[in-house]
Amino acid sequence: MLTDSDDLLLENLQLIENAFLKRAAILLFHSDPEKFFTGAYIKIGFFQSDDELKFQDEVHGNIFEQVEKTMDILFTKYIHSSINYEGLNRVEKYDYPKDAIREALLNAVCHKDYAEGAPIQISVYQDKLIFWNDAQLPDNWTVEKLLTKHPSKPYNPDIANTLFRSGYIEAWGRGTIKMINDCIRFEIPSPKYFYDMSGFWVEFRKDKLNEESLKALNLNDRQLMAIEFLKNNKRITNREYQSSFNVSRNTATRDLSDLVEKGIIKASDIRGAGSFYEL
Repeated sequence: MLTDSDDLLLENLQLIENAFLKRAAILLFHSDPEKFFTGAYIKIGFFQSDDELKFQDEVHGNIFEQVEKTMDILFTKYIHSSINYEGLNRVEKYDYPKDAIREALLNAVCHKDYAEGAPIQISVYQDKLIFWNDAQLPDNWTVEKLLTKHPSKPYNPDIANTLFRSGYIEAWGRGTIKMINDCIRFEIPSPKYFYDMSGFWVEFRKDKLNEESLKALNLNDRQLMAIEFLKNNKRITNREYQSSFNVSRNTATRDLSDLVEKGIIKASDIRGAGSFYEL
């Protein structure tokens, strides 16, 4: 249980300067920081296309409340999950790894330029999720630097320090690398990072072989089972396809060629005996 007074807590977090609260203290702990900072909130929207917004939410409150509420809304309303069973255990898997999404959100909070008046914006699509915040990279830094080990240089060091001391983040500049590794383990594409004069972008892409995407391609049951086979076994031959589904060579060739045309599998460079297909 926390026994320190509010004043001592703020002092220990270095959020008081010359007997006055720092701006970070307002953003972190005030019930309504937008009274003092326009745009100090998070906006979430679901887009059918870039110009077709289906629904949206706004998340207000202090930074701690915004982080927790945003994660809750994203994973209950915007990000789908699939249900599977391992024995008697119910296993729920979302379209994106929670740890990576949380890291992107915390990065946006730590690096946002709160003087510019624009909220953090999260755009959710059928096949991707994009974070945007009004931010600036440190001098002489490039996006490429974020893909390798680099020091921690948050735009808002007082906010980052408080989030670190409360256990929300680390202080080693590993966030961008952790997001990449989380996505690799989750078996979806690595996130893409973009930076221009408008701010900083993080884009996550869903696994194109997820159930929802495959249904949209009008694949038959054999093809769907072949994709599951390839996820576990890496490759399949025409002969294996024939024997697995009890179909003729012509049917197997037609099914496999259709999967190639739709960009789901590719044929090996080997032709004739020894040829195979892989994702």
